[in-house]
Amino acid sequence: MILIVGFILGPFLPLIIQSLAFRWAWPDLLPGTWWMEQREVSRMPLAWDYVLSPYSRILEATINTVVIGSIVTVICLAICLPAARVLARESFRGKSGFEFFLSLPLIVPEAAIGIALLMIFIRMGIAGSYLGIIIAHLIPTIPYMIRMLTAVYQGLGKDFEEQAMILGASRWQVLRLVTLPMLLPGVVAGALFTFLVSTNIFLLTFFLGQGKIITLPTLLFSKISGGTLDASAAGITLIVTLPGVILLIISERFIKEEAFGKGFGN
Repeated sequence: MILIVGFILGPFLPLIIQSLAFRWAWPDLLPGTWWMEQREVSRMPLAWDYVLSPYSRILEATINTVVIGSIVTVICLAICLPAARVLARESFRGKSGFEFFLSLPLIVPEAAIGIALLMIFIRMGIAGSYLGIIIAHLIPTIPYMIRMLTAVYQGLGKDFEEQAMILGASRWQVLRLVTLPMLLPGVVAGALFTFLVSTNIFLLTFFLGQGKIITLPTLLFSKISGGTLDASAAGITLIVTLPGVILLIISERFIKEEAFGKGFGN
């Protein structure tokens, strides 16, 4: 257990130290000068002072990241819920080809997708807009969401829904009282995963945002593009990891097996 915790938390320890350092030269194990020492004599905001100041634009990037990720997740659910039901329960001509088509965004290099979308969106006038970035984020997130929801529908079966209809429940009652409660843990897990994927997409956001819209990944790239990781870049890196950590804690409640049993309600 100690080894597992060390393996998971180990990469964060140098980042935490770097974010609190002002001067950390090789081969010193610890910084020679800490941020708290240097901030007393510096005229400019350093390390966390800079990260938490308006100059870093971290608040703007965080808001953009959360808003875009949330909108992408809602649209993904609206598209993938009915599509996953059909793929899981219906047989039709060309089904295997359609499933392969849905997997193409995971096979084609992201750079090729980004360049192609940029050429199209420039002609449409939506390059550098929130709409363009949201559409671009849907391309890699839909395959993940559809696969997860299809697996949930396949494990659900039709027995409970058919029994509810035999007992006199309408289609709306079956959907509201039977299907959705049983799907809820899988839907929540899929939504959290989709949100996490969207908040970590860099290349498509970089291409389609055209420098007008910044998110946490693009802000981080601008800080480390010179090849160095200073204290402010380390602080931004830690902030970028927060959505994943928070979503991991939340998803623990829904991914556990007992959560699927609780989905039936009382």
